Amino acid sequence: MGIKHAITRKTFEVTIDGAMKYINKDRETNLLKLVDMAQKIMGGSYPDYVFDNARELFSHPEEKWMQFMYKSLDELDPNIVKMHVLNLGYEAGLAGMKRVKEMREKYQCNVPWAILMDPTSACNLHCTGCWAAEYGHQMSLTFDQLDDIITQGKELGIHFYVMTGGEPLVRKDDIVKLAEKHNDCAFHIFTNGTLIDEEFCRKVKKVGNISFALSVEGYEETNDGRRGEGVFQKVMHAMDIMKANGLLYGVSICYTSKNIEVVTSDEFLDMLIEKGCRLAWYFHYMPVGNDAALDLLPSNEQREYMYHRVREIRGMKTGKQIFAMDFQNDAEFVGGCIAGGKNYLHINPNGDVEPCVFIHYSGANIKEKSLLECLQQPLFMQYHNNMPFNDNMLRPCPMLENPERLRKMVHESGAKSTDMTSPEPVDDLCNKTTPYAERWEKKADELWKENRRAKEEKSINHII
Repeated sequence: MGIKHAITRKTFEVTIDGAMKYINKDRETNLLKLVDMAQKIMGGSYPDYVFDNARELFSHPEEKWMQFMYKSLDELDPNIVKMHVLNLGYEAGLAGMKRVKEMREKYQCNVPWAILMDPTSACNLHCTGCWAAEYGHQMSLTFDQLDDIITQGKELGIHFYVMTGGEPLVRKDDIVKLAEKHNDCAFHIFTNGTLIDEEFCRKVKKVGNISFALSVEGYEETNDGRRGEGVFQKVMHAMDIMKANGLLYGVSICYTSKNIEVVTSDEFLDMLIEKGCRLAWYFHYMPVGNDAALDLLPSNEQREYMYHRVREIRGMKTGKQIFAMDFQNDAEFVGGCIAGGKNYLHINPNGDVEPCVFIHYSGANIKEKSLLECLQQPLFMQYHNNMPFNDNMLRPCPMLENPERLRKMVHESGAKSTDMTSPEPVDDLCNKTTPYAERWEKKADELWKENRRAKEEKSINHII
């Protein structure tokens, strides 16, 4: 960390401390002070409307998202709030993004905003159809290797690290140790939730820079049918402990043809909100692996329902006080596919640097090459040179909606399957997704045209 950056971070930290101290006396005023400070520090890197929009939001305490924020301030531990504003907001979102853009220009390759990595392939559960299980259960990255990845990442401006597995909390002591050492980074853990206990929550509260997404598939019968008897109740108990400790967490939900209506229902979401969840990651089922069940792929009608439903959940007037994100249908907000290092990449427990957590091909390993060299591998440069994969942002993925693109990129780059137990040729994977892509194309184009038309009408009405 340079001297100038350290001074700026300290200034931002002092401002946060001051705002937190008086936040309950005059929240609106102190939140606006934070926006003023952010614009003063980083205004040249972002258009003025970003900060103006934040001021507009903070000026309406009666609206949904402000009520969501106030509830979070009431319920979250102050150190959790401070460290996430400082690390996810300032380090990753403001200073880090500026650095990332500079590195992209300097090296003429994708440099991500976030790195997703698997500390281990080991897991204490044996969930049916788990794509992570395709790797086997004998691989792991050492603490030193994880530490080195983060150290290299910070040099490129990357301050957000997401961990999956396997079950990452098999390595909970190492995760806390990494969070302590890299206290200028934010860590987000995708976990089955069954290894969370009171002692671990106290440690997380102390370091402050760790948040969680707990995996759920629906209510008890559906969830335990895939994950094992008693798992649902263990996850609910984990949420109770986390809520009592003021931790930041939400859920990770894989939606399939079988559970899509349940996991988006008002009743299910209200239950999660009552349990203290503040975010919901929705992931479209991906038929990864030689034994993937194709009947779990959502139908066109279900995919269209999901497109509308998540926007409804986020709605200002009719929505829920939980921030829902749909990894597949929200591509319009991030310019299409974000993999291949554009905004994120995946490092599996063997060290293979893959373009996406769902696309298991690579031509570089972090144990043999630097992070920058891995970003410059042929497969990642194929991503860099060919993005976006479709002008229709409802068809963003090179595997699910544009399989001919993934097939071509893997072949031309010479990348190999990273599955250590049952390698899947890219042609086999793309043959599975081609029928889905062909079915979805017409409906996606209809929806995208409606989306564009609605935005144009809104823009015209605003001008008038």
